[in-house]
Amino acid sequence: MSKPKILVFASGSKEGGGSGFQELVENSRTGVLEAEIIGVVSNILRGGVQRKSMNLKIPFYHMDKFAEQNYQRIMERLKPDYICLSGWLKFVRGLPISRTINIHPGIPGRFGGKDMFGHHVHKAVIEAFKRGEITETAVTMHFVDNQYDHGPIFFQYPILIREDDTVDSLGERVNKIEHAWQSYITNLVVHHYIRLEGQKVTVPENYPWLP
Repeated sequence: MSKPKILVFASGSKEGGGSGFQELVENSRTGVLEAEIIGVVSNILRGGVQRKSMNLKIPFYHMDKFAEQNYQRIMERLKPDYICLSGWLKFVRGLPISRTINIHPGIPGRFGGKDMFGHHVHKAVIEAFKRGEITETAVTMHFVDNQYDHGPIFFQYPILIREDDTVDSLGERVNKIEHAWQSYITNLVVHHYIRLEGQKVTVPENYPWLP
């Protein structure tokens, strides 16, 4: 039986990035993620994601225009079963909601939207914590609809904010949780243990990671 095919979208930067993509690839090779990573798409040429793709021997695709037809062209060309957004910073249009998943630091809706990624999320979280508004952040995974950081949530892992946390220390802890769980939860999705039926998320019995 052939494995589900996953296409990863990861922006990264000229200097680095793509650590989530690398984790997905490596976990697909150990069996934690029983799927085939068929390629990675980035909007940055000769950046961190492309360098990782070369080291991992995964096909790299550059995408610099983000209209709906461009997303659909790459889908038609590569025919993935699922799309994983792992640090993809561009607005997604026209991808199948039930087969497109995103991982997000923080809680979408409260700490999500355009330009709300990585360091920016953790900074907003720390500021809200200091104002006494929140005591925890989260790692969230969700199906992707046609809004930034929005769609039915199927995984949310709470992370307590410490009194001595900085933006960097909180970001490091959140990143560790992202890497630890992304492949495992993705595996549940691509093998239909977690799925979207209409607007309803179905999960395994006694599954504890819904908000």
